[in-house]
Amino acid sequence: MAEEVTFKCLRCGYEFKGTYDRKVPEERECPKCGSNSIRPLPKKKEK
Repeated sequence: MAEEVTFKCLRCGYEFKGTYDRKVPEERECPKCGSNSIRPLPKKKEK
């Protein structure tokens, strides 16, 4: 099941939102620098 997450580019540090499904491999590209070194950020726990 896809969910809305924040991604971070490991090359330039740009953060952006997108859908992510752990079970479906998908090639991503940073919209700012074009790098494919993109990782989803862990969800922040709400208090």
